Parts: sequence; C-alpha cells; structure tokens
Amino acid sequence: MNRTGNRETAKVIAKINKEKADKALEVFEEHVADLSGFPVKEERRDLAAMIAGQTQMAWKKNRDHHLIAIRPVYPEPLWQHIKAHELTHIALEAEARALGRNKWFGTTAARRATAQLTYSNNYIESDPNSVDVLICDEAHRIREKSTTRFMTSAQIAAMPPQIDELLIAAKVSVFFIDDLQVVRPGEAGSAELIRAAAKKVGADLKEYQLEAQFRCAGSDAFVNWVDNTLGIRPTANQIWNRKDEAFDFRIFRSVEALDLAIRERSTSESSARLVAGFCWPWSKALSDGSLVDDVVIGNFHRPWNANPESKKLAAGIPKASLWAHDPGGINQVGCVYTAQGFEFDYVGVIWGRDLRFDSSTQKWIADKKFSKDNVVRRSGDAFAAYVRNIYRVLLSRGLKGCYVYCEDEETAKFLLSRCEGVVFAETAELPSKMAVSDTMPPLMPLKQVPFAQRRHFRNCIPIYDLRIAAGTFGEFQMPISDEILWVEPPPKVRPSMDLFVAQVVGESMNRQIPNGAWCLFRLNPGGTRNGKIVLAQLRDYSDPDSGAAFTVKRYESFKAVADDGGQTNTLIRLRPESLLEGYHPIEIAPDEERIRVLAEFLRVL
Repeated sequence: MNRTGNRETAKVIAKINKEKADKALEVFEEHVADLSGFPVKEERRDLAAMIAGQTQMAWKKNRDHHLIAIRPVYPEPLWQHIKAHELTHIALEAEARALGRNKWFGTTAARRATAQLTYSNNYIESDPNSVDVLICDEAHRIREKSTTRFMTSAQIAAMPPQIDELLIAAKVSVFFIDDLQVVRPGEAGSAELIRAAAKKVGADLKEYQLEAQFRCAGSDAFVNWVDNTLGIRPTANQIWNRKDEAFDFRIFRSVEALDLAIRERSTSESSARLVAGFCWPWSKALSDGSLVDDVVIGNFHRPWNANPESKKLAAGIPKASLWAHDPGGINQVGCVYTAQGFEFDYVGVIWGRDLRFDSSTQKWIADKKFSKDNVVRRSGDAFAAYVRNIYRVLLSRGLKGCYVYCEDEETAKFLLSRCEGVVFAETAELPSKMAVSDTMPPLMPLKQVPFAQRRHFRNCIPIYDLRIAAGTFGEFQMPISDEILWVEPPPKVRPSMDLFVAQVVGESMNRQIPNGAWCLFRLNPGGTRNGKIVLAQLRDYSDPDSGAAFTVKRYESFKAVADDGGQTNTLIRLRPESLLEGYHPIEIAPDEERIRVLAEFLRVL
C-alpha cells in the first residue's frame, strides 16, 4: 500500500475509534453527573503552562454545573483523554464527599501530595490488598528490591522483589511503563517483569497500548525518528521531515544560542528548560547555598539543578523536586534523573560526548571516559544501551519543540543528514526550516538576477543548497523557485533545465575543489560516469564534512569479464582527492543499491 493509502486507512481507523470513544465518554459523563448531582459542561481556553485540562467543581464555585476547561493547543484526538481524566477527578471527589473524606482532595498541592503520592519502596510492610488502587507511573524505574543503605546483606538477600510487594499490597495495580526509558542499573521495571510477577501471584493481567501521547506535539513520527536515529529500534521514520510536522525541531551551532532560544521560550504562556547528558560532575551546593557552575563548554557555564541531597539553598534556587516548574529552574541545567517524568513546552538538549556518531565507521560510539555518572559508567556492556536511552528521554521531553546543541560536530551533522527542511540554527531567531535570504551568499562569483527579470532556465540558473535537498532516496528535490536564488550563468554557458550551482563544503576533494567553492553541476548525466567527479546520494550515509546525505567524489567503476564474454560490474568506488589525511574511499558492491548518481561536476566557478 502506498503512503496515501496508509494515511486514508489511518483516517478511517481513527474515525471508528473516535466514534467508540465518544460513546463511552458520553456514558461516563452521565454517570459522573448522576454521582455528583450536577451536570458537566466543557470549554476550550488557554490555561497555565504544562496544564492540559482543569476542572471547576460545582460545589467549590457555587454553580449549578461542573466546568471542564481543555487547553486547545493539544491535538484534537487527545481532548477525549483529557476530558476523561478530568471527569475522573469529579467522580473521585464526589465519592469522597459522600464518605466524609474530602480531606483526601484538599485544595492545596501539598495536601494532595502528602495524602496520595509516595515512592515504590514504601510497601515493604503493607498488608495484602490494603490499597484499593495503586497507580505506578514511570514503572520502568521500579527497583529490583526495596533496599536501603542501612540494610545488611542478609536482609537484602531475604527480601522479595519490589514488584511482588506492589502487586500484593494492592487489589488493583496500574503500571504506566516504557521499557526504553530505563536509564541506569538497578531499574528493573519492564513489561515482561510485570507479566511474570502477575502470573506468579495469580493476578489477572490486562495490557493496553497507549495510542496517543502529549509529547512532541503528539507526533509519533518524531519519537520513532529518535529511536531509529539512535539505533534503539528500527522504525519506518528514518528521515524527520520538518514540512510534515508541527513539532519544532532545531539544531544549534552554539550552546549560547541554544540557551538564549530556551530562555526566550520560557514565558508566562509556555514552559522551557535546558537539560544535558551526564558529561559533567554534579556538585553539592556550597556552604552559602549557591550552586557550582559544573556544566562548562567554552565560555558557557551553568550549574546543574540542585542536588537532591543539598539541604540549604540560596534564594531563587529551587529544590531538585521543584526545578521543573519553579521559575528559578531556567537558570540551571537539568539532568536526566530530574527531567524524567516531566514535560515542557520546549526542551533544549545539550548533547555531550558520551554518545557520538563516527562518520568514518557510520556507527555510534558510547564513550565511558566522557560520562560522569559513576553508576552508569560501571554498567559494563550495558553502558551503550543506557546512554542511548538517556538521550531518548531528554529528546522527548518537549511538547511543542526540541532544540539541540551537540558538543561533537560530527554528531550534529549526522542528525542533520537524517532531516529534511532543517539546517543549522545560528541564532535563537533562525527558524528550523530553510530561511529565505534576500542577499547573495558570501563570495558568490555570479550575479543574482532580480525577481522581475528572471526567466527561469533561459537567462538564469538556480543555486541549490545540498544540505537541505529534500526527497526520498534516489530523488533530488529542491524548494520551489520562490525560495531559492537565481543567478546569471557563467560566461559561454547556455542555461538549461539540468544546470545548477551549489557550494561544496569540506576538504575531501580539495585537490580539485577548494573547501567552500561554488561549482557548476549538470543533473542526471548521460553516458559513462567512470572517472568523473559526481554528486552522489548514499543510503544511510552522513558526509563527514557537511553532514548531508550527499557527497562529491571521483566515481570509479571496476568490471570483470562475465561467463558470456561480456562485462559485469564488480565494484563501485567513490574516491576522495584530498591533500589531507583521514579521508577514505567509499566502496560499494554493485548489487547493494546504496548509491544514486544525481549530477556531474562540471567546473569550479
């Protein structure tokens, strides 16, 4: 089935599921109205940052109805989920009021947290079935055992698994879990662990897959792209196409620009935080309560969020548990253990050197010497899996956007090579999709043709930016003509629809093409390519100089005599011609179908 067919099928399924959900929600709403004695009304309006829905109880507002407000920035398919969540609040408070226990639903956050929230290791001595419903969020962080540092080795050995304690303590246990969010040793939670434990205690097990999520503007495509790019699991989303999604993904050249962009996004209307991989030490607060600027990159320096063990903090510095929503948190960098479980409208990720992409081997390298997380660093062969999951968690904290700065430039270029419509963001103001410039790029030797005088491919030819060329493998698609620059052809060159100009970035061909040179190319060249310099596209490839999926190299084809007396290709080689060491030929078997020759290099301008 083609892409259009897949989309139409998805729409049909979504429509059917929506009708079923609407009916179930209608029945639930009638039940809540009968239970509470008041009808329920709803409206769409802006709410405070990080709040999806809000309920005003009839008895608290002295009204003849309950009012549910839903924040309209969330995708419409999620409105049903938000409304069901708010209806549940009404039902629970109505039942508590009927039992004279409304203190469990106090109006302050502190009272609610004290009454209802606790840690997974607090059920060691609980009686069986003493809890009616136990909801365990972030269940992938369940520990192997509910140990403390004061226990002896004999006590620890005699303890049951923590998952058994939770299942035995509750009549009904609900686990929200993501197996790919396990980020350190000792976190034993997994779907398979829960299945096995439920079977052991004889519990009925029901499994549900959440079909929608709030993060990343509800974009499964971005989450799948992150998983695919990090090599966590294969998905269909190998390329992130900015044009097709509302989620704002950007890659910044400097950490200062990233920090500025996040600060500009942090307003009364939206939330934003800076997070980072654990590549810097995490100090405790100083004696005066101030924090140490541990995260240092050149002239940039920021402290981590306050260490949970820090007791006394200076004014304006929130505790670790409050960092995500306290206004003072914008001045610290959050680590994965603080950020996990929270979402922000915009997240800025500082990508350290503990996980970097090697363009020469086309593989990820998980490097322990750059990690400052002692527990994860001692995890042996599991280190690579943990650090991939850490960046997966950090990259998926944003509801509306994710901004990234990579310490390692090769890693940034690799990320760009797997995106369409995304270029390096130089400043906070630069949009993530291609910016249209009214001025010529620096040192362009050809004269720009004004809009009113353009006769496309008759008196002018286009400039294409190879870093943002779109299209699937084997295609070469550029933005529409209004979004690119047009220049006069070089002397003695007649314009035609197959000619274009592009800037070649890098030193791999500097014997023939200087770094940054503007060059003339011809699309879809005919005849033999052997011995010519070509613009080629490679599947699953990131050019080490530009970060693009395209490369400019000398094309060489090797042949052998076939059994029938003819010739057959045995090897294709793309050969660099550089004065510098470190550039290696790319060799491709002719049956691999990894290469498409898109254009022939004609000359340097």
